[in-house]
Amino acid sequence: MTTPLHVAVVGSGPAGLYTAEALVKQAAALDPPRQVSVDVLDRLPTPYGLVRYGVAPDHPSIKSIAEYLRGVLEHEHVRFLGGVRLGGEVTREDLLSCYDAVVYATGAMRDRRMGIEGEDLPGSYAATDFVNWYCGHPDTGPDAFTMDAESVAVVGVGNVAVDVARILVRDPDELRRTDVSQPVLEALTGSKVREVLAGVDIVVGAGEADPDAFDATASGAALADSDRRVRGNLAVINNWAARIPAGHARRLTIRFWLRPVKVEGTERVSGLTVERTRLDENGRLTGTGELETIPAQMVLRSVGYQSVPLPGIPFDERTHTVPNAEGRVLGPDGAPLPREYVAGWLKRGPTGVIGTNKSDAAQTVRSLLADLAGGAPDGAAPNRVPLVDVLAGRNVATVSYAGWLKVERAEAELAAALGRGARVKLASRDEIDALCWEADVQ
Repeated sequence: MTTPLHVAVVGSGPAGLYTAEALVKQAAALDPPRQVSVDVLDRLPTPYGLVRYGVAPDHPSIKSIAEYLRGVLEHEHVRFLGGVRLGGEVTREDLLSCYDAVVYATGAMRDRRMGIEGEDLPGSYAATDFVNWYCGHPDTGPDAFTMDAESVAVVGVGNVAVDVARILVRDPDELRRTDVSQPVLEALTGSKVREVLAGVDIVVGAGEADPDAFDATASGAALADSDRRVRGNLAVINNWAARIPAGHARRLTIRFWLRPVKVEGTERVSGLTVERTRLDENGRLTGTGELETIPAQMVLRSVGYQSVPLPGIPFDERTHTVPNAEGRVLGPDGAPLPREYVAGWLKRGPTGVIGTNKSDAAQTVRSLLADLAGGAPDGAAPNRVPLVDVLAGRNVATVSYAGWLKVERAEAELAAALGRGARVKLASRDEIDALCWEADVQ
């Protein structure tokens, strides 16, 4: 009978937990079946990654994915170890000595910068920081943002940018039934942005709804004819462009064919200067030299996520991913490194939806199980010491799943006390930590 495998998965977001699930299920389906024990490590005391801290609070259908992931954490062969940071409490060498294999699934935690003058002025932020604030991320305090700007420029048109714009203009009363923390809800209620989205004038820049207006190739209309999704998006945009503003107190202005060139201001943000762009005859995006300054007291850039290097792990600074072949981490010589694997955005970049991580994780696990078939893998420590024992010897405690459950219960109790839905997130890292450590029993 083959010996059980002990695998560490670094990261408890969708990529990490789908990896843990795939490890257990694929190993059980082998002939003969093989048992796998998985430790899921996370630097935070709470699991679920961007499902908990990156999805807007008014997206309950997406956040319900956490209930599915909860089932993974509650599997008898899966264990959660929170408060464990690679490069802090543990090293790469620790993991390789304590486990038969390691899967890195830490996602993409850093925002991309615009690289323009004034980007670091007070009032200019990464949209991810704003998302962390309204999602109650432990790294961001509830007082990180004061909503005193009358005009906000959001740079980007992706899901995060749309979420940020929607939270800025949404009626805070509609967020009372969500899990947004009470201090954040109060800040949004006191904000100068407090009209419901349905009561906001939506305006499209003059002529910018025409897909061929700034496209010398004249291919926009043809693309709309051939692609149903493009056609549907254009129909919505044209509807907005045809609206006559009703005079609401709030206005959402959507601009296209512009790129930021400078954040204006001296002591803090006062505006965003943009340049008109167009596609030339060869389909290349180019600036026209036509500039416009949009008044704004806050700028939120949402131009993409990037993964960050992990200590000692190969990293491609060009793609901001770990070099890999079907999930196998590749060394500087291009050969797979024994017993090291990668999954999720760290593997492929910030692409796809949450569910994309499931098939991605399955591929990585297939590679891992194929490599480790038939017993102890090459390089595995013959007398392995469990990681929790290594950490205990250093007086480092970990947050168990029991600790996380106490946070869950406290959030449900807070929601009941406030009369606010199923749960309300705790407002600070100190509150979370106090509950986790108090409840932790290994």
